[in-house]
Amino acid sequence: MNPLKTKKKGFTIIELIVVATFAGLLFLLFFIQKSNLDAFQRDEDRKTAINAMYYALEESFYKTNGYYPETISEQNITVIDPALWTDPSGHNLDDPQSSYTYQPADCDNGKCKKYILKAELEKETAYVKTNRNNN
Repeated sequence: MNPLKTKKKGFTIIELIVVATFAGLLFLLFFIQKSNLDAFQRDEDRKTAINAMYYALEESFYKTNGYYPETISEQNITVIDPALWTDPSGHNLDDPQSSYTYQPADCDNGKCKKYILKAELEKETAYVKTNRNNN
C-alpha cells in the first residue's frame, strides 16, 4: 500500500475557520436584530401607554369635568391600567427621567384648556398627542 494515496478523514483548518467565521457572523446579526426588535417593542409599549392616557383624558376626565387636569396620575385618571403610568425603563410619569411627559397649558385654578402628552421613542421621533377639545 502506497502511503501517499491514503485518505485522511476530517476537516482542514481552513474549512473550520470558514465555518466558525460564518457562524460568528450569523450570531452577531441575530443579536443586532434582536436589539432592534426589542427597541421597536418598547416604542410600541410607549405609544400604547400614551394612547391610553389620551383617551382617558378625552373620554373620561374631560367629558365628566369639562376641563383637563393640571397633573395626571393614577389617582385622578383611574380608568387605565396602573402599569401604563410607568415607562419601559421603569420610570413613572411624574419622574424627571421618564420618557413620558404631560404638559398642561392655559390653566386657571387647576383647570386647564390644553395639554401635550409626549413619549420619547428610541427608533422614531417623539410620539405626541394634544387635546382634542378646544374650550
